[in-house]
Amino acid sequence: MEYLFNLNFQLLHDTVILAISVFVLFLFLSRLLFNPVRKMLKDRQDKIKNDMDTAIADKKDAAALKKQYDEKLKNIDKEAEAILSEARKKALKNETRIIDEAKEEAARIIGHAREEAELEKKRAMDDMKQEMIVIASMMAGKVVAASIDTKIQDTLVEETLKEMGDVAWRS
Repeated sequence: MEYLFNLNFQLLHDTVILAISVFVLFLFLSRLLFNPVRKMLKDRQDKIKNDMDTAIADKKDAAALKKQYDEKLKNIDKEAEAILSEARKKALKNETRIIDEAKEEAARIIGHAREEAELEKKRAMDDMKQEMIVIASMMAGKVVAASIDTKIQDTLVEETLKEMGDVAWRS
């Protein structure tokens, strides 16, 4: 018996068993290999989607932060000017305070110098008076020694005191 294309029952039987074996093997391998690979690919796809969503959210946040920083940079000049203005005001206050303190100190020093000059003037006057008394005493001693009467002696002392007093008070 000659078969068309050499198809016999044994060949068909082997072919069907081979097809069933391949199908069972395919099912078995799909359970063991393909499903874990599909799961891994699905997890990877989800991770990539989450990463992209996170990246988009981060990009929006970065844009918002950039906008805030740009606004701050625009306002930084105003803030710097305000700080400089405040520093100038403080410097002017300090300058005024220092000048006032210096004026007070100068007035105190001048007052002290005037008091010292007044004391020196009084000392000089006292020294002058002492000299006048010594001169008057010497003169009186000479007058007594020369036996001048008291009337002449009084006149001489008064004239001497007047002369010395006028000269001493003028200086």
